Amino acid sequence: MSHLIAPQPQPQTPDATLHVAIIMDGNGRWARAKGLPRTAGHKKGAEAVRATVKASVRLGVTHLTLFGFSSENWRRPADEVNALMGLLRVYLRGEVDELEREGVRLRVIGDRDRFSDDIRDLIAAAERRTQDNTRLALTVALNYGGRAEITAAARRVAEAVADGRLAPEQVTEATFAGHLFAPDVPDPDVLIRTSGEQRISNFLLWQIAYAELVFTDVAWPDFGEQDLADALRDFRGRERRFGAVSG
Repeated sequence: MSHLIAPQPQPQTPDATLHVAIIMDGNGRWARAKGLPRTAGHKKGAEAVRATVKASVRLGVTHLTLFGFSSENWRRPADEVNALMGLLRVYLRGEVDELEREGVRLRVIGDRDRFSDDIRDLIAAAERRTQDNTRLALTVALNYGGRAEITAAARRVAEAVADGRLAPEQVTEATFAGHLFAPDVPDPDVLIRTSGEQRISNFLLWQIAYAELVFTDVAWPDFGEQDLADALRDFRGRERRFGAVSG
């Protein structure tokens, strides 16, 4: 079976990377607490995205992954979904210049098929324009679900085995990870969830196996650079053993 070539895992340099993943929660509750429509919370949340990207660059984060829209979010009321799609269009049209100035590369993971043609075109254009930027790798999960990502990877591995490109004995954790949506992105070091909820919500289920979890009561629209710095300080104060005993 030597003619079968398995995908090679991407090299990772943990000392040189800092990957922060964020579940941006609390837009609706923030708006309700202020007597505003939920759409106002989403607009304010979009401003928090912009601020967090800039803060990440300043704080030395090399990879930032944001949970923007889950595959379950389509179940929300139609007017709210339409408002979110409108905000996505505004962000993709209006923020690319700023991403360029900040040296940020944008990538979107998730199933794009359900989005309208114009949104898919805007995503592709933003990715092309920022693909050579290296200061911060920004990944936004849209119409994304962790189980769906793992299922899609398993399907691709099965197809590779079935057509002879991959031998069964070559199916390892590394080769499986090579079939995920963004196999070149290192696993998150820390996962932050805002607004007081303490659950994973089907986000990056494979990738967060050894991530440190930080939960904050701050609602996403109010999340700022100091909150990110506090979360990173919490993370850096922990001992990461990756299953080994303490040194």
